[in-house]
Amino acid sequence: MSRNPLADQVWRQMSALVLDNKDSWRRAVVERTGLPWSRIRIIRRLASAPMTVKQVAEAATIDAPAATVAVGDLEARGLVVRATNPDNRRCKLVSLTDAGRDVVAAIEEIDDPAPDALAGLGDDDLVALRDVLLRLGKRTGLQEGHRRIVAADARHSATPARA
Repeated sequence: MSRNPLADQVWRQMSALVLDNKDSWRRAVVERTGLPWSRIRIIRRLASAPMTVKQVAEAATIDAPAATVAVGDLEARGLVVRATNPDNRRCKLVSLTDAGRDVVAAIEEIDDPAPDALAGLGDDDLVALRDVLLRLGKRTGLQEGHRRIVAADARHSATPARA
């Protein structure tokens, strides 16, 4: 719990809204890519930057041995490659191959419509919510990911993004 009960309540409500409405999209991603969701989670995290296996484990909230197995599987599929980390030659950096980037692009193309409860909000509420989420993204270091999402969504919207 944070020291702000209202923030905790909003977080729980946002989490529930997202988690309760992602199943069909997740199934579509797994079906389209042929990869288990555990591998998709790793590929999506590697899309922003190469990581060590330890960082992959932390980002995907799995233990290091599971991350090693998952990275090995993705490497065998030709979706990632391990290379010596130039900043620390004792560890390897995992990065996406061209085929891995193609999988990320395929994932981003899969339709993920807003649930009815969100889609039913008025434009003013949606713009306000989007702007708050963009500010949160900047505070949490997710700004670049949000820029990519907003740029992709701008093709589908007449309302310009305010970053």
